[in-house]
Formats: sequence, C-alpha cells, structure tokens
Amino acid sequence: MSQQDGPQKVNLGIHGSALDLIGNTPLLSLDRIYNHFFNSHHLTPPKSCRLLAKVEFMQPGGSIKDRAAKKIIELAYNKGELKKGMTVVEMTSGNMGAGLAVICAITGNPFIAVMSEGNSPERAKMLRGLGAQVVLVPQVTGSPGQVTGEDIEQAAKEAKRIALENGAYYVDQFNNEGSILAHETTTGPEIWNQTNGTVNAFVACVGSGGTFIGTSKYLKRVSEGNVKCVAVEPLKCQVLQSTTTTTATTHDHLSQQSIKEKHVLQGTGYGFIPPHWDHALVDDFEHVSDEEAIEYRQLLAEKEGLFVGYSAAANVVASLKYILKSLNSEIVKKVECRTMNDREEGNSNVVLVATVLCDTGLKY
Repeated sequence: MSQQDGPQKVNLGIHGSALDLIGNTPLLSLDRIYNHFFNSHHLTPPKSCRLLAKVEFMQPGGSIKDRAAKKIIELAYNKGELKKGMTVVEMTSGNMGAGLAVICAITGNPFIAVMSEGNSPERAKMLRGLGAQVVLVPQVTGSPGQVTGEDIEQAAKEAKRIALENGAYYVDQFNNEGSILAHETTTGPEIWNQTNGTVNAFVACVGSGGTFIGTSKYLKRVSEGNVKCVAVEPLKCQVLQSTTTTTATTHDHLSQQSIKEKHVLQGTGYGFIPPHWDHALVDDFEHVSDEEAIEYRQLLAEKEGLFVGYSAAANVVASLKYILKSLNSEIVKKVECRTMNDREEGNSNVVLVATVLCDTGLKY
C-alpha cells in the first residue's frame, strides 16, 4: 500500500477543553430585523448602513460573560490568588455565574453562585446543572424578574460573607480588572478584525460595564477615536447619562446612588455607576423600554431565527434607534452600496454599527 493510500493527517480542529470555545464568536448581519425596523417606521431601509451583531450566546456558558469569567480566573491563577481546589464565590445575575461554572469545572475549583431571588428561576437551574452551588438571597426592593441596586448590594454582601467564612476567592466582577481586560483583548479586536477595521459604531447595554468599557477602549484606541461608542440603559433606569462624575467604588456605596425603578433587562441597569466607568468613552446614549425589548426579543426569533435574552434584544433596538437618529448626521454617508463585499473592495461609505447578542433566551 502506498503512502497515498494510507491514513492522511487531517487537521480536525479538535479543541482541548471548553475553554477553547470561548471567544472568536461569529459576527452576523441582521438584515431582516434591520429592514423590519425601518419598514415599521414607514421608511425605506437605508442602504448606507448595516447592523452587525456578535453571537455571544454560542459560547459554552451561553453568554458574553464567559469571556470575563475566563480572564478573571486566569488572572487570579497567575497572581497566586487562586489555586486548584480552592472555592470560587461570586454574586451573579446568572450569566457570569454560568461562565464561572464552566471555567471552574475545567480548573477543578468548586463554585458558589450567590443570586438575588429576583432573577429568573431558569438561571439558578442552569447554574445547578453546571455543578455550581446556588445561594438565593431575598430581595430588598425588587420583585421577581426585576432586580434593583439594593437587591444587588444585598447579594454582594452575602457573597462576601460566604467567601470570607470559607477562605474562598471572591471574584467581585464589578471591581475586577479582568471584566474589562477580557473585552479589551478579545471582543474589541475581534470586531475590528472581522470588519477589516471599518466598523463605525459600537452599541451595548451597561451592567457591570465590562463589555462596554473594554470593547470601547480598544475600538477608540485602534481607530484613533473614530469609532462612536453608544451606551444603552433601560428607559426606567437612566443613571449614566444623568450622572457624569460620580462612581461607585465598592458595593457599600450602591445604596447611595441606586435608582429603584424596575425593568426587565436583567444584568443591566442596576441603578448605579459601575466602579470603572469612564464617561469619556461615551459618544451617545440610547434608552430602551421594557416593551421594546420584549417586542424585539420575539422579532429576533421570528425574523432572524435567534432566541436571545432581553438585554440582547435591547442592544438591537438601541442600535437601530441610533442608526435612525444618525441618518442625517456626518457618520452616515448616503450611498447606494450595502454589502460587505463593497467594504472589502475599498468602498468605505457603508456605515457598520456593531453590537452584541449577550446571551441565549433559554434562561428567561
């Protein structure tokens, strides 16, 4: 038998663990929802713009928080703050918990997720399914499905207590630099590279702030400030736009700055300023109502075949509203070209607005 007849070495793209499945998510053009939005406003969909979205729910934990979880645990090991066998504790609305559960399963660290009872039961079920121990904390001012800043503060206090009593590593995602570095070193570069350096705007909801801050920092730096960054808040919880200088440095300060209005965008709009918030990164704000998020969550499933969470739907709505608002501004050049091929062939007149589909809709 000749060498040609025998087994051939083929690169099957085999990965060593679930850690290798985090990041490098697809960038999807949401043409159908784009057309629907403008048609619903009795407008012809502009060919001068395109809405793109990173499909973050394709990661092992089902959300964009996998990136931060991976970076945080990696940094903790590198600094000697975490060793194999040590327990990891975090206050979570569900997504960070799922990401940490995935990472800890690989690294061999027991994980305790501390959640407000206001988060959807499906989130707690998913965490338990991933091997995490789940501690539910009674709500202070919120109601089921609607978590307030006070609820978050209470859950954070309980997480700190558990970590201290168990000699565990407390993640503290709101204050952990890894939450920002994860997106500054992965999400931002991926968007830039996937658009061949032609992305014009980035739009994202703000919760802990890691996704928006990290991605915006990279895109601002690499584009020399040309990429516009738009922060998204729930309509009922507009804290960032109204406050430009005050920041929360610890969870103990949250009660002084929280806004109690309830909304359905779990994991965003906690009613306080994230500790690492940098207002200089923000070019504009968009606000999304509960009704808009609910409507577009359903439309994304019906029009694009994408079953996502409320914050992902809010990102899409906010991106479309930003495009509509910007039609007469300098960012949008009215030209008759729209395909990615136009961009690749050197036509830089198609405005690309990028956002993230934060998580799957299976946890709601």
